[in-house]
Amino acid sequence: MAHRAGGRALSLLRGRLRLPGPAAAAGGGCAGRGQARLGSSGAAVQRAPQAAGAEEAGEDAEVNIRKKTFTEVQTERLEQAERTVLIKCPPKLNEKKLLQYLSSHGNISSHFFFENRGVHALIEFSEKDSIASLQDAIGSPNAAEHHVVPFKSRLFTFTLKNPVTQAAEETPVHLSPQSHIPVKELIQKLCHADDISSQMCILLNEYQLTEENIKLRFLACSLVRDFACAYFPDSTVKPFGSSVNTFGKLGCDVDMFLDFHDTQKRATKMKKGPFEMEYQMKRLPSERLATQKILSVIGDCLDNFGPGCVSVQKILNARCPLVKFSHQPTGFQCDLSVSNSIAVRSSELLYIYGCLDSRVRALVFSVRCWARVHGLTNSVPGTWITNFSLTMMIMFFLQKRSPPIIPTLDQLKELSDEKDKHVIGGYDCSFVSDLSKIKPTKNTETLDVLLGDFFEYFGNFDFRKNSINLRKGKEVNKPESSPLYIWNPFEQDLNISKNVNQPQLEKFVAMCRESAWILQKEDKTQRMINKEPWGLAALLVPFGKSNSSKMKNRMKGMGSETIRSLLDSLKLNNANSLQKAVGK
Repeated sequence: MAHRAGGRALSLLRGRLRLPGPAAAAGGGCAGRGQARLGSSGAAVQRAPQAAGAEEAGEDAEVNIRKKTFTEVQTERLEQAERTVLIKCPPKLNEKKLLQYLSSHGNISSHFFFENRGVHALIEFSEKDSIASLQDAIGSPNAAEHHVVPFKSRLFTFTLKNPVTQAAEETPVHLSPQSHIPVKELIQKLCHADDISSQMCILLNEYQLTEENIKLRFLACSLVRDFACAYFPDSTVKPFGSSVNTFGKLGCDVDMFLDFHDTQKRATKMKKGPFEMEYQMKRLPSERLATQKILSVIGDCLDNFGPGCVSVQKILNARCPLVKFSHQPTGFQCDLSVSNSIAVRSSELLYIYGCLDSRVRALVFSVRCWARVHGLTNSVPGTWITNFSLTMMIMFFLQKRSPPIIPTLDQLKELSDEKDKHVIGGYDCSFVSDLSKIKPTKNTETLDVLLGDFFEYFGNFDFRKNSINLRKGKEVNKPESSPLYIWNPFEQDLNISKNVNQPQLEKFVAMCRESAWILQKEDKTQRMINKEPWGLAALLVPFGKSNSSKMKNRMKGMGSETIRSLLDSLKLNNANSLQKAVGK
């Protein structure tokens, strides 16, 4: 039944969804607009409908895109961003005339419009020189009307000279969505799918970053770099985390870091030859102090001179000092840090896992959406499970499948060569970067099977005794008594889930068991007749609301045959095992 369900998922999505490879096809994964977006993390992907022959060629192109290394993808994206400008436009305009005018300064590679405090156009030129040409032709705001800071950025405002006479020629433009649909609307959409695997693919397609949104994120980094380069000409500003690891959701924050790696490489080169010359630079007693001073200056610069940079907060005494700000032109909440090398390696590791098999991303998006609905995760720091910890738990679960769907970190390290060697702060962060060196999995499980088994696995996990180790791909004894212990993949003496307290872990286990029960015992046909959410949609309704009475009945009837059957199916010995599992 599971395999037939996976087949129906594929037939439902055929035409707008394309599979990345044999393993994903066998496993009932989902790609299509989802995989196009994944591929577009590296380069622009043509998403218009294609003829059969062109579609095959498109699939070949996507294979090539997926084989790009994380570093190659980031380099290409950053270069694109440097050739890009952002223009605030009237709500109605003549798109053709605007593009004709801009084309007089150089060829336009791509463009799109989006809504954020008004209509904006992102314009990517083929050559960086085109921006200089455009800047030379653009005027400054009237100083008599506005007191302005004369910093000439790549943010422009386009207005009509004669709004009344030109209005008849103007029409609304197509706007690219920059946020996902509300959960309530998503649930309605999921109820029209054929099966749970199809539902998971639909959720992925609705929530993941679009090609346009990815470009906008890299542009935000590039605009911050323009300020940083005034002080540090060889520096770059790069995104990390959800923006680049293939697991970003529309609307998520942009984590970015100021990178001096190129400056350090240049210093190494200059030491060759019979003489040594080096820059005179201010010396400080610690790297942390240097980081704090750099971020303090950049934060002040953004606050005082950055167009659209508001609510700037300098959080310099945190474990990892950062500057938080809202970038109004792009609509992103941004966190800027300095040379966050291990976090970048974590982003690359997740990028590799996300590219290996389309089921990985579909499962992550479904579980993370489920967790947010039930209050298991939160955008505000606290005692709950973070998205990063939850994602690592999903990766661990996929490593434990038989056969495994993704390799362990130690296995990726064995495939690495000299260019993959990375030692950061004494920690070995080496793993293979070339995706073609990693053999595809032979696992053919469908998404609906994986979702149900995920809830069953962690509903019965012995958190009291065991910890989660992605480097080994197996449970190991806890080194200390935190309720939830997930080894940092690189800094092996750190627990990435140390913030999670006992009540939050108990809630997670309880929700996993309730979700496993719903998936195993629900009558899809009856629920559809009653016009009730089913499958994944049923899991996205807060359990205390729509099915609170059913939950109470199940809790009251712990001695009933139904509950005993449920406990057997979940491999539980008795009704008190929940407390034992989480170590109470």
